[in-house]
Amino acid sequence: MSKRKHEERDETDDDEVEDEEIEGEDDDDDDDDDDDETGEDDGDENGTEGSSKSSTEKRRVYLPGQPLDANEELVCDSSAYVLYHRIQTGAPCLSFDVLRDDLGEKREEFPMTCYLVAGTQSDKSKSNEVIVLKLTNMNRVRKKSRDDESDSDSSSDEDDDGSKFESASIRHERSVNRIRSTIINQRHMAATWSENKKVYIWDLTLSLCAVNNSSAASDSRHLNQSPVFTYSGHQDEGFAMDWSPLESGTLATGDCLRNIHVWQLDKGSNKWSVGSATFSGHSESVEDLQWSPTERSWLASCSVDKSIRIWDVRCGPQNACKITIAPAHSSDVNVISWNKLEARYIASGGDDGLIKVWDLRQCRLDKPLTTLPIVAKFKHHSGPITSVEWSPHDSSVLAACGEDNQLTQWDIAVEKSDVAEDEPDVLPQLLFIHQGQDDIKELHWHPQLPGVIISTALSDFNVFKTISV
Repeated sequence: MSKRKHEERDETDDDEVEDEEIEGEDDDDDDDDDDDETGEDDGDENGTEGSSKSSTEKRRVYLPGQPLDANEELVCDSSAYVLYHRIQTGAPCLSFDVLRDDLGEKREEFPMTCYLVAGTQSDKSKSNEVIVLKLTNMNRVRKKSRDDESDSDSSSDEDDDGSKFESASIRHERSVNRIRSTIINQRHMAATWSENKKVYIWDLTLSLCAVNNSSAASDSRHLNQSPVFTYSGHQDEGFAMDWSPLESGTLATGDCLRNIHVWQLDKGSNKWSVGSATFSGHSESVEDLQWSPTERSWLASCSVDKSIRIWDVRCGPQNACKITIAPAHSSDVNVISWNKLEARYIASGGDDGLIKVWDLRQCRLDKPLTTLPIVAKFKHHSGPITSVEWSPHDSSVLAACGEDNQLTQWDIAVEKSDVAEDEPDVLPQLLFIHQGQDDIKELHWHPQLPGVIISTALSDFNVFKTISV
């Protein structure tokens, strides 16, 4: 895997680790001398503009944090993308999830289609919604020739402008803190955390029917629908939420008062029962939850108290916490992700801007309080990490995003010796940096479209696939 990734990096040169280039006039006499020594062809290989532009105008890979000269500007390098689309929904949707479809697994053909469910955070509390989106006709990025690059103002490089989306909405009481979806009895369901301290469960069947009917009237896209279940037992609002991938209908929710509740679906009545006892080992707000992809009763949590905990929910609340990693970060642990292909690995992201990978095989249940050796630690982001997720198709690849408006892709299998000497001065495991969104909050890999990532921010949604993964 490392060798394959390294070969791709050699073929694509620096484009793979950065999605933006700098254009500007070259006023440095020393650089001009270097150009004379290397010749015109070498300059082209390193990103210099071709004959259609002035011979003194250069392009170079930009790394976040580098200063720009007054005559330089950032330009998206479309050659680093296989797919790239942007979607705006009106009110920002700062949490979303991918809805699985019946169009097939591991789809590589274009144009692509995907379904999402998102929750809004509108300034007007009565204007919030759960939105189901159907994105269609998403074509690959058109490969540009050198002649095309002469038009530096061109920023849209799709085969055509035919991508579109259909949407249907359900009124939601107050802002949606987080939303997660699942399938129960062949019906798409979604759970939402509201800022009003309640958790709702929604049946998305009517919304999906609406987006699949392109001729439906606009008023039929705004559904007056009640949740199928509402839980008011949390004493404060929260963000942590996850559906079990192994037990249909089982949900875990965590709040800002450090309490975790586990929900069970009664298969006979199709009603949820929420345990009255709470799992409350954390000393501060629970920020994220992840069920084990292989063990039905194991649940991971992270907290503002700087720790990660692993629970066995079969046990009573007093004895359920089996592993505590503390301190996992030097400040709040915001997000975690349990590797679905290599269940021994958990990734975490914190307010300290660090991404860490933990190997649970190093844990001993007879010593629940532990500081694990770190498998990997990446310090690249300059702000808190807001989302992290392992690829569902490559066990060593993960993606993360942060408040520094960067989304990064990483491969923990790459070693320093695998990287060419002429690579940019970045960590060798860093595959790609995606920018262009303001205040990125959440990302998800699409489970049926290998390599495709969807990210949401205050500005918009991005749907993209890079040449790196």
